[in-house]
This record gives sequence, structure tokens and C-alpha cells, in this order.
Amino acid sequence: MFSGFMVDTWIAASLVAVIGGVVGFFVVLRGNAFAAHAVPQGAFAGAAGASLVGVDPLVGFGVFAAASALGIGWLSRRGRHDVVVALMLVLLLGLGSLFVSWNTEYEPQLFALLFGEVLGVNDSQILPTLLLGIASLLAIAVLYRPLLLTSALPEVAAARRIPVGVLQTVFLVVVALATTMTLPVVGALLIFSLMIGPPAAARSLTSRPGLALALSVAIAVVTLWISVAAAYQWNLPVGFLVGTISGVDYALGRGLAWWRHRTPASAPAMA
Repeated sequence: MFSGFMVDTWIAASLVAVIGGVVGFFVVLRGNAFAAHAVPQGAFAGAAGASLVGVDPLVGFGVFAAASALGIGWLSRRGRHDVVVALMLVLLLGLGSLFVSWNTEYEPQLFALLFGEVLGVNDSQILPTLLLGIASLLAIAVLYRPLLLTSALPEVAAARRIPVGVLQTVFLVVVALATTMTLPVVGALLIFSLMIGPPAAARSLTSRPGLALALSVAIAVVTLWISVAAAYQWNLPVGFLVGTISGVDYALGRGLAWWRHRTPASAPAMA
């Protein structure tokens, strides 16, 4: 499990978990779960189109992910955010189905892009994953304080003349970068589960942003490590495992939060 080709798998999985936990924390905090779901699924059209013309599907996915993030961010300023996201999603999914129907050859790589193939990660994918991950982390580091302020106190952010709409668009582009780098491991259909389950569980356990962010990363890493080990041991789809364990993470987080609020604080000892 820790030798040979699996070394690349563990490296890629760890990188993906860290980025998923960091970016996912702000996805949950800002209520952008629907957009985080729509960007990778809609961008699958880019992967299908790239495969059709003989280009690396990951390139097509990245281009469409960034384009859909920019489109959602721009159109949301002129209409309802949920409606814009939904329309962008169905438009790109329809385009993706058209590209797939034109491709008469079975392409295993497209299947892997949909459902993930972490056990098939090779050393040529480590560097692009690392570079995209570094870009995502640098962007989050630069935007950290404005993202926190616009998430918690949007009226105060607007009063301080922080460009809330522009910041939202930039953040969606960061989500596009993160989903592109996590794609080979988790897959387009279940990529958002890693960005929602662990961060939501962390938010259930604490309201302190720094601690919640650290917990989000830790839970995401443990989730993906368990998924990789189980996929290797029992030949199960890693996307299924990540989605299931992420749901369990959230359920446990909510359960622990409920228990902590229900249990009365211990009375102070009498002198």
C-alpha cells in the first residue's frame, strides 16, 4: 500500500485534501456550495470537448472551469445567483452530453474524470497538481481577510468599499483552480463532496475561523487517506468512498455539536 506506484497516489491525495479543506472552508462559510457543485460538473463539457479534438481532457476541464466561474460571477451581479448557477450548469451539462455523443470511442480517461481514479495517478500528474495547489493557496492567503469580512459582515465590507462582486468572482476562479487540481483524484461528479463535508463538519465544531480552517484540512486529509486505503484494499471507487465518508464527517460533526449544546456546563466547585 505504501510502495511502488502508490507513493504518487499518497502524495497527490494529500495535496488534494489540503487544498480541498482550505478552499472548501470558504465555500461553506460563504454559502457557495451550489457553485462549487456546478463549476466542476459543468466544466466536464470542456473535458469531453478536449477529448473529442485530441487535447488533454484536463486542459479542457480547466479552461471550462475558469470560464464557468467567470460567467457565474459576472452574471450573478445582474441576476439571482442561484438562477444563474443553475442555468450555467444545465447549459454546460447539455454541451457536455453533445460532445460525448459525438465521441464514438470509449475513453477510459473521461470515466476517470467523472468518478476519479486516484490509484491511477502517476508522477507526471504530481507537478501540475502541486502548481495548481500552490496557486490556490497563494490566492486564499492574499484574499483571506477580505473573504472573512465579506462572508461574515457583507454590509460592513460594502461600507468599507470592498468590491464584493469582484471578490466573489475571483473566489469562484480559485474554486475552479482547486477543482481542476483535485479532479484526477475525486472526479467531477463527487469533487464537491470533499469541499463540503469536512469543512461543514469543522464549522459545526467551532466558530473560530483559524481553528475551523485547521480542522477542515485535518478532516479532509483523514477522509481522503481512509478512502485511498479502502479503495486499494477492497477495490472500491474512491469517489464513492470520499462522498460517503464526507457525509459521515458532517453527521458526526453535527451530532457532536448537538451533544455539546445539550449537555449542561459543569457547575463550579464550591470553595
